[in-house]
This record gives sequence, C-alpha cells and structure tokens, in this order.
Amino acid sequence: MKVLKFGGTSVGSIENIKNVKNIINDGEKKVVVLSAMSGTTNTLVSIAKHIEQDQPNEALDVINKLHSNYFNVVDGLLTNESLNKKAKDYVSAVFNLLVECTDKTFSKVIENTILAQGELLSTFMFNCFLEQEGVSSTLLPALDFMRIDKSKDPDITYIKSKIASVLDAGPDADIYITQGFICLDNEGNISNLQRGGSDYSATIIGAVLKVDEVQIWTDIDGMHNNDPRYVENTRPISNLSFDEAAELAYFGAKILHPQTVTPVREDNIPVRLKNTMNPEAHGTLISSDTTENGIKAIAAKDNITAIKIKSGRMLQAHGFLKRVFEIFEVYETSIDMITTSEVAVSLTIDDDKNLDKIVSELEKFASIEVDKDQSIICLVGHSVVKHEDTYKMFQILQDVKIRMISYGGSNNNISLLVNSKDKITTLTKLNDYLFELVTL
Repeated sequence: MKVLKFGGTSVGSIENIKNVKNIINDGEKKVVVLSAMSGTTNTLVSIAKHIEQDQPNEALDVINKLHSNYFNVVDGLLTNESLNKKAKDYVSAVFNLLVECTDKTFSKVIENTILAQGELLSTFMFNCFLEQEGVSSTLLPALDFMRIDKSKDPDITYIKSKIASVLDAGPDADIYITQGFICLDNEGNISNLQRGGSDYSATIIGAVLKVDEVQIWTDIDGMHNNDPRYVENTRPISNLSFDEAAELAYFGAKILHPQTVTPVREDNIPVRLKNTMNPEAHGTLISSDTTENGIKAIAAKDNITAIKIKSGRMLQAHGFLKRVFEIFEVYETSIDMITTSEVAVSLTIDDDKNLDKIVSELEKFASIEVDKDQSIICLVGHSVVKHEDTYKMFQILQDVKIRMISYGGSNNNISLLVNSKDKITTLTKLNDYLFELVTL
C-alpha cells in the first residue's frame, strides 16, 4: 500500500482533479490525502478574520462568493444528476455552517472549524467524482482518527488505534480518500497541523500503516537545488537523504512541511516528491541513502529577527547561556541560529510575537541589539562541511554583508544570515558558483 498526497494546486481546477484521478486509478490499494483547493484556505482565513474583527457582513459576502464558486466546480465536475445534487447538498451544508459562525463569539475553536472546511469540501467532491467515474473509493474521515496531544504533536498511539478501527468498520475499497491538515486536539476540538500540514498528515498515516512509500504530489518536479521563484536555471534533485530533506524543509523549501520526514524516518519509508502536471518526471526520492557530494541545494527562510546579547558578565562565566535560553523557553520561542564570542551571543528567531517581552527580560542583565527583516540562507548536502569545494563559497559573497554564519553544528548544513534585501542576490551568486563546481 502507498499513501499519495495531493496539494491545493493539484486539486485546484477541474482539469487537475481529472489528472489526479488518472494518476491514482491504477488498481493498487492506496490512501489518498487531499489538501483544500488552491485559494480556499486563504479565503477561509479572511472569513475568520472578518468574524474576529466583528465584520459579519464582510464575512457573509466572502462566504456567498466562495459558495457560488464551489457550485460552479460541482457543475463542471459532476455530470451525474444524483451525484451533482449530493455534492451540492454537502457544499450548502458546509457554507450554512460558515454562516452560523458569523453569529458566534470568535474563538480558536471557531477559527479552526472554519479553516477545516476546505479539506472537507475537496475530499467529498473528489470522492463523488470517483464514484461517477466507476472508481472503487470511500471516504476515510481524518477527524475520526487524526489527533494531536497537549504538546501539539501527533498522538501516534491514538491514531494507530483509531485508523485501524475506522478501516475495519468501513467498506472495502481500492482507494481511501482522507483530509490532510485537519485533526482533533487533545480535548476533542477541531484543530490542524498548521499550514502545509497535509504533507505531515500523509507521512503520519504512512508511518502508522507501515506503507511501502509516501508520495507528495505538487506542481513542481520535486525539490529543486535553489528557489525557482527567485533564481533562474534551477533543477530538481533526484535523491535526498532524510536529514537533507529535513534541513531544507525547515529552512524554507516550500515544497515540504518541516515535519514531513519525521514520522517515516525510523521505519525507512521513502518519500517521493512528484509533479501532478508531469507525472512521468522522476521527481525527488527521499530515503536513508546518502552520498558524499557536497552542497546539493540552497533554501531561504524569511521574516527572521536577529538578537545580539552583549554582556561583560558573560566573560568566563558559567550559567549565562542557561539564563538566556530560559527566557526563550518561558515565551515558547524557538531559536534557529546561534553564534557566541567571549562577551556576546547572537541568535535568530522566526516568531517575534513575544519579542518585546523577551528583550525586556534580556535587558535586565545585558545590552541588546535587534535586527529585523533578515533571511537565513541554508546550504544543504551530505557531509557538506567536509567537501573540498565548500570553503570557496565565501569568496563569492564579497558584495554581501553577512550578519551571522553557522558552520559545523551539522555536517549537512551551513547557514548564513543576511539582510532580506540581499536574499535574491545571495541566492543567485551561490547558485551560479556552487553548482558549476559540485557534481550532483
């Protein structure tokens, strides 16, 4: 059995939905995980914001427009009169729920309920389409088995138990359709795995069911060696290790949710990245295999804040770093990069919602400098710090001011911190230089 996940663009149009049907309809048993249709989640976020800001009329305008759009999709997708009506009844029930939310006091539960509707809509319509096309499929509701614990991590014991019972209780089928992204929290309320979480849903399900492979289908031919949105002449990478893929996902490669490979790594279940629009392309295979070939890919992570903590008390003193880290722990703020000297610590964060409180605490025993609008440029490859050509990367950055460097903390990652205005220049220079030197 395999798990195949299709992103928002892959199910973002009637034509693409038909492509997905052709890809999965091969007679093999599989679980298909779907995202919401492209644009839907952003629209649902705007509805939630209108409700939060006590703007019910604006929320209703967006709801009505989206409702109409979905009716158009149903009409274009389902020619069978009975299935067309079935789908429209479901769509209307969803949008009636959204209308009811406009009269309720806004809360996190209301917000998560609103955001969950995109995946519920796409899976219901797709299952109706498969039924129309004579494909053996059934819905496997994610809210019946997917749950996170108090720490917002997947509750694997619960998921394993529930998915087994749901599969046993439901009708047998070649294809099980389920929702990515959405889940229950530890109190039984609707929650989610954060944006991009459908990838994570797929590998959680894959790990629990011990499948042969997890496939992530998007609109690009696998993981590229640089960000094609900013850099020309990038190319897909045929193979990545779990460690390399995890580094790239965490440091900005948008094709993968940062936690994607975590569930499947222990059981060595490969993850393959494929292109819905070009299914014959090899894509990228992520597995335990590693090769000694230097820098494979570059990624960038934006919206980074750098904090420099300087204090004479740090000189030859123990406990200073512990005191610093405890402040970030109290405010539940993770640190991406860190460098130290005798009298200063520089570090970066990507979540600045508690920045003022953190700075206030730090200023009690140190002087603080804060630089916003920074980007982390991450260079990834197996044993990258040991490759003979890696040191040469610094020669091409003479025109770019580097705020921080993280080198040696991981054999697979070198990270540079630059001002965000220099990001594209840095990515381009690295791309032109490094990938002429390194054989991939």
